[in-house]
Amino acid sequence: METTSSDCKAAEQQTDEGLEADRSVSRCGSSSGSGDDSLDGLSERVPRCPLTPSLSPRKRTTSQSKTEPPLLRTNKRTIYTAGRPPWYNVTGTTFKEAFVIGLCGGSASGKTTVANKIIEALDVPWVVLLSMDSFYKVLSKEEQELAAKNEYNFDHPDAFDFELLITVLRKLKKGKSIKVPVYDFTSHCRRKEWKTVYGANVVIFEGILAFANKELLKLLDMKVFVDTDSDIRLIRRLKRDISQRGRDISGIIKQYNKFVKPAFEQYIEPTVQVADIVVPRGGENFVALDLIVQHVHSQLEKREITVRSALASAHQGQPLPKTLSVMESTPQVRGMHTIIRNKETSRDEFIFYSKRLMRLLIEHALSFLPLKPVSVETPQGAIYEGKRLSGKRITGVSILRAGETMEQALMAVCKDIRLGKILIQTNHDTGEPELHYLRLPKDISEDYVILMDSTVSTGAAALMAVRVLLDHDVAEDKIFLLSLLMAEMGVHSVAYAFPKVRIITTAVDKEVNDQFHIIPGIGNFGDRYFGTDAPSDWCESDEGMDF
Repeated sequence: METTSSDCKAAEQQTDEGLEADRSVSRCGSSSGSGDDSLDGLSERVPRCPLTPSLSPRKRTTSQSKTEPPLLRTNKRTIYTAGRPPWYNVTGTTFKEAFVIGLCGGSASGKTTVANKIIEALDVPWVVLLSMDSFYKVLSKEEQELAAKNEYNFDHPDAFDFELLITVLRKLKKGKSIKVPVYDFTSHCRRKEWKTVYGANVVIFEGILAFANKELLKLLDMKVFVDTDSDIRLIRRLKRDISQRGRDISGIIKQYNKFVKPAFEQYIEPTVQVADIVVPRGGENFVALDLIVQHVHSQLEKREITVRSALASAHQGQPLPKTLSVMESTPQVRGMHTIIRNKETSRDEFIFYSKRLMRLLIEHALSFLPLKPVSVETPQGAIYEGKRLSGKRITGVSILRAGETMEQALMAVCKDIRLGKILIQTNHDTGEPELHYLRLPKDISEDYVILMDSTVSTGAAALMAVRVLLDHDVAEDKIFLLSLLMAEMGVHSVAYAFPKVRIITTAVDKEVNDQFHIIPGIGNFGDRYFGTDAPSDWCESDEGMDF
């Protein structure tokens, strides 16, 4: 896969209208990722010391939040990244669940402030902050009237949809893509749009009743109670409700005395007994925050997993799987391979014959889609017994950047096809693939998905891309992996992990060298296609090669 820093920017510019933004790096909100508007501009910002008192004002008009730039801060530098290392093993099975931190405390105790400080101090990408406020029940007309008069108890357990909350958190912990409701505190109802969240290594779940449900407690790996003086909480609540929710002082105090304070004493304060850590003074207690961060780091280190090295040594000498389909090596196909494999081939010729091969590959792959019989009437009034796609639709997903070169061929033969993109890059320190970016169409779980990459060597990137699709509830037998050239190692890796995925290519080479380049191979396809490297580097650079 490509490892140039420009790929993230290129991917950001290629946002197709109506696609879901599933990148789930949240730095200061209740949830991250959305169907339409959560993918904000990725701009640089000045790093600051992790545990400093300065924070942005808490915005709580709705439960949705803004996704900020994915930054990995260390003591020496700030790294522009959102790379998510493998969360599954060589069998494609989720190996490590997300580490879930539960934050409980009274209203306006500073739970979100504590959560933000933990996130900043963790210095790890792919952290999601999930707010319990997103899971308030939809109020009836009568309940809305009570809420308008400050007569509805929002601090009682019955005000929350615990069933939905537990379902969402359980799926997020298992690494699945989930949808979070967006609650509007002004109208006391859920908005039509939901936020899509995916890819959490760490989940911070905060809410006044975060410890009030036994099933919910089972999902929490670490339980933190934020203990703040009641007078301070009341002052904060007054400021928030007046400035952000347009309420008057008398109504706020009435609601506080009638509902908020009794609920705290009855339902919230007693749950301090189940907490692993109690944080007095909230975000000002840097000692407690440091202890929490150290513990999370130690847990994440225990969950580290390596995939690439395991793939390189697996499945040696095994017969090629039945799910593999290699195009017939006709004189035409072999002739085109001769041209694109030749290091002396000009870029124009390389592009032209690559596109010809791609078109043939796409046409070949479409023959494996399930068809159902259908009768149509011809212009002559006769009946023709034909075939039609039995599924709802087809979606193409390219693994950036080289896989994107196959999109034109796909669009040429599939009318009005939807497209998605996944950016996977290799971490040069660990050698592992990392997920940096994805943008998938809505309701992709209902589609047949054609997953495209130019070359597959060890299969590490393809494995990650398939896992992403499965996490978005795409059926395994509806995924078709297409590549111009594959190594036997990559074929075995994908087939072993996902035996129902159809693998389709124009050729399979037997060997992979010590640098994980396919032999005899095709060189760096992306660089040759886009002209980003000199010809002398085509067979030397490992940038852009699939791992």
